[in-house]
Amino acid sequence: MATENKNLSTYDKTKIPNAKDLRFGIVVSEWNTEITSALAKGAFDALIDCGARAENILKWDVPGSFELTFGSKKMITTQKVDAVIAIGSVIRGETSHFDFVCSATAQGIKDLNVAYDVPVIFCVLTDDTMQQAKDRSGGKHGNKGTEAAIAAIQMAVLGK
Repeated sequence: MATENKNLSTYDKTKIPNAKDLRFGIVVSEWNTEITSALAKGAFDALIDCGARAENILKWDVPGSFELTFGSKKMITTQKVDAVIAIGSVIRGETSHFDFVCSATAQGIKDLNVAYDVPVIFCVLTDDTMQQAKDRSGGKHGNKGTEAAIAAIQMAVLGK
C-alpha cells in the first residue's frame, strides 16, 4: 500500500497561495459522521491556517455521499464560492451498494468540474473498513480533509 505508515497531510504553507480573499464551500455527508466530521474539521483548519477567513467558509450537510453532487451544485449556483470541498465516507459492506454509491459520487463530482467554472474537490473516502477510514481522517495516514483544503486553495487560485 502506497500510504502504509505515512501521514500525507503535511504541507509547506510557503508554497500554498494565501486564501484570505477566497470563499469556500464544504459540503459534508452525514453518513459515517465520525469520519466526515473529522474530515470537515481537517479541511476547515487547513483553510484557516492558509489565511481563509472563517466567515468565508460555508458548511452544508447532506444525508449521504450520493447527495454530495446536488449539494455541491447548489453551493456553486447560490453562494458565489471559489471552490467546493465535497466530503464523504463510504465503507464497503456485504452488498454491491458500495460500488454504486462510490461510482455515482465520483462521476457526479467529475461532472460538476466539467459543467462549472468552480472546482469541486473530491474528498470522499472509499474504504473497506472503518479502521481504514479512521486512519485517513486524522489517524496514521493524516487527514484527507486537510489535503482537500490545500487542493481547493490551489484550484481556486487557478480558476481566478
